[in-house]
Amino acid sequence: MFDQQKFIARLQKIMNYYEINASTLADSLGVLRSSISHLLSERNKPSLDFVLKITEKYPEIDLYWLLYGKGSFPKEEPREEPKEKLPPKKVTPIAPPEIPFPPIEPLQEKPIEKNIPLKDIPKKEVQKIIFFYKDNSFEIFENL
Repeated sequence: MFDQQKFIARLQKIMNYYEINASTLADSLGVLRSSISHLLSERNKPSLDFVLKITEKYPEIDLYWLLYGKGSFPKEEPREEPKEKLPPKKVTPIAPPEIPFPPIEPLQEKPIEKNIPLKDIPKKEVQKIIFFYKDNSFEIFENL
């Protein structure tokens, strides 16, 4: 069963371990400072959201240790037992199969057409250029 006084003691142990006070803990978790104060004074019980924020922000805190005191703090990583050494496998490279490719045909050059000037297009003159920038400023260039 959940024991609020023991939870508070574990919360204080966390603050001592990280050398932080209640307001720093609240800021790091993104909760109101008053919520930490109310927890420490036993006015409120910890919410699921609060407990999950602690375990998210501080992954070395074991959820079961925080709630029930079971386990250890900081969380101990499970030790891997040495596995039997297997003899190395003999690897023989496999040669890729020969893939027949179709013969490459040389590109045939197309005859270059001569540029024919267009005489019927009327010439236009630029009167004004306006540049708009991302910072909502602009420049105007006139009489070019």
